[in-house]
Amino acid sequence: MKEAEIRRLLAANLLCVFSIILTAVVPAFFWDGFTVLGTHLAWLCICSVCVSALNIILHLVLKTNLSPKRSSFAHKISRFLKCCIYFFMSCILFHAIIVLYGAPLIESVTETFLFAVLLSTFTTLQCLCMLGPNIQAWIRVFSKNGAMSIWESSLQITTMCSILGAWFGAFPIPLDWDRPWQVWPISCSLGATFGYMAGLVIAPLWIYWNRKQLTYKSR
Repeated sequence: MKEAEIRRLLAANLLCVFSIILTAVVPAFFWDGFTVLGTHLAWLCICSVCVSALNIILHLVLKTNLSPKRSSFAHKISRFLKCCIYFFMSCILFHAIIVLYGAPLIESVTETFLFAVLLSTFTTLQCLCMLGPNIQAWIRVFSKNGAMSIWESSLQITTMCSILGAWFGAFPIPLDWDRPWQVWPISCSLGATFGYMAGLVIAPLWIYWNRKQLTYKSR
């Protein structure tokens, strides 16, 4: 396994971490009263848009998609539209799952949906950028020993860390501490964000330390 590719992965992941930090800092210079907690819904939108844009650009520049096929312009348009549909369906699915786990069904619909969009950005969007709208490839990547590159291994780690972070973030909500960050869905979205950032840092380090044991075979 080439260490240069691991360094590229680390640089790309650190850039994503840095972009998330900037979404919490930069808007305050242009928006009076902007804070992650105080204007949480606005931050959710800003974070989702910035992370999405950066991920798309990085995957296009670094060419993390393993597919060697050259496609026509019409096929690319069709693929793009399918990706948009898959992303929207992912938001709806996450929204439904979050409600089933106890989120308000009617109240706070906007908050729940924006949290679902953030989760989709951290998970589904990366799958779409790397694997395209190919459910079979998604199943392969998230099965045991299914990764075919360090990018797919990183995808596994960041996705799981994001979902676990969101899950752990729900634990403080029912406690009677009356803290501002216990308001729905602040603790969950922060948990997902910190989980995603942790996954971005952990993934290249884990791959580096296990590079001798990792073998990627084309299928």
